[in-house]
Amino acid sequence: MQAHELFRYLRMPELMDLRQYVRTLPTNTLMGFGAFAALTTFWYATRPKALKPPCDLSMQSVEVEGTDGARRSTILESDEPLSFFYDDVTTLYEIFQRGMQMSNNGPCLGSRKPDQPYEWISYKEVADKAECVGSALLQKGYKASPDQYFGIFAQNRPEWVIIEQGCYAYSMVVVPLYDTLGNEAITYIINKAELSLVFVDKPEKTNLMLESVENKLTPILKIIVVMDPFDIDLVERGKKCGVEVISMKAFEDLGRANRRKPKPPSSGDLAVICFTSGTTGNPKGALITHQNVVSDCSAFVKVTENVVSPSPDDILISFLPLAHMFERVVECVMLCHGAKIGFFQGDIRLLMDDLKMLQPTIFPVVPRLLNRMFDKIFGQANTTMKRWILDFASKRKEAELRSGIIRNNSLWDKFIFHKIQASLGGKVRLMITGAAPVSATVLTFLRAALGCQFYEGYGQTECTAGCSLTVPGDWTAGHVGAPMPCCLIKLVDVEEMNYLAAKGEGEICVKGPNVFKGYLKDPAKTAEALDKDGWLHTGDVGKWLPNGTLKIIDRKKHIFKLAQGEYIAPEKIENIYQRSEPVAQVFVYGESLQAFLIGIVVPDVETLSPWAKKKGFSGSITDLCRNKDVKKAILEDMVRLGKEAGLKTFEQVKGIALHSELFSVENGLLTPTLKAKRPELRKYFRAQIDELYSTIKI
Repeated sequence: MQAHELFRYLRMPELMDLRQYVRTLPTNTLMGFGAFAALTTFWYATRPKALKPPCDLSMQSVEVEGTDGARRSTILESDEPLSFFYDDVTTLYEIFQRGMQMSNNGPCLGSRKPDQPYEWISYKEVADKAECVGSALLQKGYKASPDQYFGIFAQNRPEWVIIEQGCYAYSMVVVPLYDTLGNEAITYIINKAELSLVFVDKPEKTNLMLESVENKLTPILKIIVVMDPFDIDLVERGKKCGVEVISMKAFEDLGRANRRKPKPPSSGDLAVICFTSGTTGNPKGALITHQNVVSDCSAFVKVTENVVSPSPDDILISFLPLAHMFERVVECVMLCHGAKIGFFQGDIRLLMDDLKMLQPTIFPVVPRLLNRMFDKIFGQANTTMKRWILDFASKRKEAELRSGIIRNNSLWDKFIFHKIQASLGGKVRLMITGAAPVSATVLTFLRAALGCQFYEGYGQTECTAGCSLTVPGDWTAGHVGAPMPCCLIKLVDVEEMNYLAAKGEGEICVKGPNVFKGYLKDPAKTAEALDKDGWLHTGDVGKWLPNGTLKIIDRKKHIFKLAQGEYIAPEKIENIYQRSEPVAQVFVYGESLQAFLIGIVVPDVETLSPWAKKKGFSGSITDLCRNKDVKKAILEDMVRLGKEAGLKTFEQVKGIALHSELFSVENGLLTPTLKAKRPELRKYFRAQIDELYSTIKI
């Protein structure tokens, strides 16, 4: 536009009128316009581009020819599953050696005492201590061999990794003992794995183990290495029953005085015997090789290589049990890249304090913790306005999620979500959840609120923690991603539940270098899990979505028939009912001699009172649990959710009993991985079950 044309344009009556109108506006209105313009400019200036996904998000897996419909990740360039990402990393020993180089001997393992900062030991210090532990084992007469097993009975702490690496340096095998397992299961594992030496963290546990030796329950146990300080009485008690009790420091000193050259394992050697907690019977010892673990780690690195890139600057908070493969795989990824691992103090109630002090960048979680976070956030939004603002802000960020954008620097972050992010230390850039289903509502909200990359995985101990994983850029919820690059996944018919592979539904089966070798001394159970072609049958029922991702829709193992012949999958129903606001836990029960289902419900102590108040009820938690009208209202809400989710009439419970105490590991109603122990629940609530069946008429 020429100068004289611009002048004539600005003198146009419409613009003259507009300028005149603007002059008449109040100052605060003009400031509002200015603020809106500034906010709009800020939004455009700070709005990042979406991450570039590693594959086409509309086709995340493809069928492999000649495999009965098995699918692989499209991130792979061939049909061959990935075994190793780095050529020089094929064992857990080599993982640590690479990390030591990557870190340039930086900090490796950190721990803290109450109200104190974290104290760190370097990669070389860990390697030195590990070799001392391994050398001490050799000095005690044990072999540098993958058929030599040692127990670790401890919470997460630096010694756990040191002992583990000490065993790997000399081709030995670790056998974790769950901190929350009962004495009976621990005794069973010690005998089954023939553990003559166990590393223990606390004197109290040492006393328990000595008691089992005194009672001739574990005659094989000969040496206990104790991490924490202990009295001479413990040594004397051990001597009386033929067990040597020695401190971790003395054990390290023994190895230092008798140093041996490492004898590293090969990739096919056994690394871990991970006993699965099991919902029935004795635990089963899953045989996990070095290749199993490295392939699973490699697959995670492959999926996220262009967007995560772990480095020595990263810090992991370690609080999920190291006795589970999920935490072990995450820690191996960190150690391989020279990152730091900070351990919690051992008390889950102090976790938030540990997070603020450590300021982790990597935070693995389980759904139970996510649900608590979600409930706490909305519980603190205790007015209609606060809830509206929280909901509005999350919806704005969810819109960005759908565009593939993850960030923590938006206006909503600065004014609404900053405190939530700060409660986790303020530096979390990656979270990953697994072990159990997480609701789409909770996952989507926390992805938006925390503003970090947040992956969901699926798997089990037998496939070394993971076999499917969401991919970068796909921040939708309601599925568990595509097959990881280390394996193939296929669905097989479950005819009795009407799930057919031809319809894209069926039992999830896994094959690849991450699949375990079987169960320790248990060929019958091994044959149940692994078929003749090497496919692991998980017992979970899945469905392929149009974009090639996997959705978990049911569980095969716990199905039963009602009197009229209808099959019931109780876990599917429980997952729906647990979305009810006043409900914390549900146990759905049925019998082949009965025509309907009943349920035991544990109300949520944080939400029951406000929920009941809205319905016109008041009183203590105990009073509310005894109130028949409250019970009726909760049942109606559960049935409403069941209808919305498409449950058939025979899948809905006809009556419930309220119970005020949570199912837990401590009271024997949950496994250490927080799965329901259905036989124990049935026994525990036998009286309530009988009463419900005798009083309900349909």
